[in-house]
Amino acid sequence: MKPYLMLGLLVLLWSGPGFAQKLVDPASVSPEYRDAAEKRRAEQIRQRECAKKAEAEKVMARDRTPFLLHCLADAEASEAAKAAAPKAAEVAK
Repeated sequence: MKPYLMLGLLVLLWSGPGFAQKLVDPASVSPEYRDAAEKRRAEQIRQRECAKKAEAEKVMARDRTPFLLHCLADAEASEAAKAAAPKAAEVAK
């Protein structure tokens, strides 16, 4: 095999999941940044769940971005509704 083909193959093998973004661990962040790290982790989890939904529904690449944006907007709206529900129950008392 030619050396440049071997080098190309090695680069492809090493470049796989190495560029993936890791989930933020709020416990490993200093206390003053922990709140921001928790929010970022929640956002990363929402993004991963929407990406899994897109894969499960076999969304085509050209339709993936609008699908993900819609999914994230729905997830944010449902979380806002969940947060508002306990506050509404307190007001009703």
